[in-house]
Amino acid sequence: MSFQEIKRTLGVALWFVFLTFPIMVIRVNQVDMTIQWRWYNMFYVGIGTFVGGLIWRFALARRKTPGKPAPAATTKTDTNETPADSAGGGSIKDRFARLWGTVTQQKYRRPIYAAGLVLLLAFPILSSLYQTSIMITALIYVMLALGLNIVIGLGGMLHLGYIAFFAVGAYTYGILYKFFGIGFWVALPLGAILATLAGVLLALPVIRLRGDYLAIVTLGFAEIVRIVFNNLTPITGGPQGIGGIPRPSLFGIDMNLSAATTYTYYIIVAAVALTIFVVWRFENSRLGRALVAMGEDDIAAEAMGIDITRTKVIAFALGSFWAGLGGVIFASRTTFINPASFTVWQSVIVLSCVVLGGMGSIPGVIVGALGLILIPEYLRAFSDYRMLMFGAILVTMMVFRPGGLIQKKRKAYTFQADAGEASS
Repeated sequence: MSFQEIKRTLGVALWFVFLTFPIMVIRVNQVDMTIQWRWYNMFYVGIGTFVGGLIWRFALARRKTPGKPAPAATTKTDTNETPADSAGGGSIKDRFARLWGTVTQQKYRRPIYAAGLVLLLAFPILSSLYQTSIMITALIYVMLALGLNIVIGLGGMLHLGYIAFFAVGAYTYGILYKFFGIGFWVALPLGAILATLAGVLLALPVIRLRGDYLAIVTLGFAEIVRIVFNNLTPITGGPQGIGGIPRPSLFGIDMNLSAATTYTYYIIVAAVALTIFVVWRFENSRLGRALVAMGEDDIAAEAMGIDITRTKVIAFALGSFWAGLGGVIFASRTTFINPASFTVWQSVIVLSCVVLGGMGSIPGVIVGALGLILIPEYLRAFSDYRMLMFGAILVTMMVFRPGGLIQKKRKAYTFQADAGEASS
């Protein structure tokens, strides 16, 4: 690392100290109206930024530098092992790739899946009520991210109003219970159906839009839905919202808060499992492949005979279905909803789950949603610096993994000629 780079890093650290001075140094005590000067925070911020900047520049330099070839060695005939195959050969990335390839072999998949399923089902028993509640929220966002992945990850359509369908599902349950006394299990499919219809209504006028124009229209649709719910005070309660929404019932049995939370957890686990199965089957279906082709080049896909209009409408409808389903579960979990719960910021969070996890990749979207929701919760111990640490993690990931944590692998098909044809 050159002296100029160290000098630039030091300048950035000093500038960051200057920018964070009002927040990190000055604290106003509103009780006795005094100011507390925390000068030691300037030292911590400066040293931390300088060291972090040096590590950042070193990592960027290592990324741009091509890896050195492994030293040549003689292959051992008695063990049939080469340096590349040994445990100590190759770079860290190569070792991780070999380890991941070993873990994902067919003979290890079923035990890993079985262990994960057992851990998932036993989570409410092994953890506290608070941890279970956090996991319910994370799984709801997993469902939302998987639904949005159909529109963005497969179809390549930038959708910034996805939270509107989530609000439709939640308010469907709240309104049906408020005026008709309808319970959770009846409202669950009705909320999903109404959200699907809302998705179709949005898809029809935006069929010919793409890119930034589509993003602006869907963003406006989300704001329209939120404002409508905010102004329909006789029906939706306006800014005060709808309260007293009952939690899911089990054959009319009265459950306390702990039992109801555990029951809701298993419901969302089943819903997420159903979502994963349907999205996976849809991705590998004829319609899913048409959607992927349309996302890559809609003009070429239409020239090959794909009905673009029908494909877009189905993508919006199917993505909205899971948002409505998650909205009903969300309303039953919180027992209270108001328009402040369905802002554009929530759409940005769901979009970030898809982008950071890996667009089009089902495992990536799941990991991205869990990480994006759970990391801020588990960083509450660093409440003063939680969002700073969270932002640093996201920026680092986007620099070194721009395609997402788990990128989608394209399927490749190879055709081999028969032995008779090859000989002739």
